[in-house]
Amino acid sequence: MHPVRSDLASLDTHQRDMRSGYLGGAPGVLVSGSVWAVAACFAAWVSPERAMWALFGGGVVIHPIAVLCARLLGAPGRHTPGNPLGALAMATTFWMIAMLPLAYAIALWRIELFFPAMLLVIGGRYLCFHTLYGKRLYWVMGAVLGLAAWGLASLGAPPVWGAAAGACIEIGFAFLLLAGARREAGGRAIPV
Repeated sequence: MHPVRSDLASLDTHQRDMRSGYLGGAPGVLVSGSVWAVAACFAAWVSPERAMWALFGGGVVIHPIAVLCARLLGAPGRHTPGNPLGALAMATTFWMIAMLPLAYAIALWRIELFFPAMLLVIGGRYLCFHTLYGKRLYWVMGAVLGLAAWGLASLGAPPVWGAAAGACIEIGFAFLLLAGARREAGGRAIPV
């Protein structure tokens, strides 16, 4: 077998393992979108500063809640030990965490730019999820989040709009990803 084809087959196997372990990432995207929704509620009814902390605080629990959701939906909520894509997942998480101080500094300068900055950070991370899961939909989601960030920043939109945009985009894409996971599962039903 040609070495490049062998490597691509191996990559496909690892991506399939990630998709089956985490339902294509749909639970994580749904939980993340829900955190954005909570932040939008804080921005609307409490304050933009509290909304920022709601997003940071909620971000800490996204992965454990997503794993629980994946398990409740019948997936293992983990990948096979030794899958090298697990390291990519960790690397994108560390990159995202490293960007949080930058987003915070932007918020200190202009609070209305915090949520667009976070949309860019999250969107950039989702671009890498194409490699993680082998789903082009992540490229689309990353681009949509980036375009939303640019549009909101250009308009000088209030923080609640940015948080609500993150919620709507992620929750919408979560359902598209879940539908894809259902199709890939074939005859096995994924409860919703």
